[in-house]
Amino acid sequence: MHRVVEILLVEDNADDVRLTMEALKDVQIHHHLTVARDGAEALAVLRSTRHGSPRPDLVLLDLALPRLDGFEVLSTIKRDPDLRAIPVVILSASSEERDIHRAYELQANTFLTKSADLAGLTSVMRLIEKFWLLPRIAGA
Repeated sequence: MHRVVEILLVEDNADDVRLTMEALKDVQIHHHLTVARDGAEALAVLRSTRHGSPRPDLVLLDLALPRLDGFEVLSTIKRDPDLRAIPVVILSASSEERDIHRAYELQANTFLTKSADLAGLTSVMRLIEKFWLLPRIAGA
């Protein structure tokens, strides 16, 4: 039996959540997806791992979120000694240089621009699988 990879998707747009779920179906790794609809919910999910909830192997983080934006979530994750080792992939509609620069300053592991169509997002998920999910399984 293969290890199930835990993925936390932080995304408030229902269409983007649906597209991401569809794109992840093509990923060959067994995974469990948890969706947080805003930044505060994402941090609550991450903090619940201290009380026995599964710890994400990867966080897919949008930047434009209600309550706490993606930068605040990223900053909180990377400042927390219990969470900072979790890879955070920014998956944003933004391709603004200032957003990319700020995300890397806050220690994002990768910054990827969302594709608006399923084929493009599936390609992005395959890259994520290759660079972030497969190494997590190999190290398990």
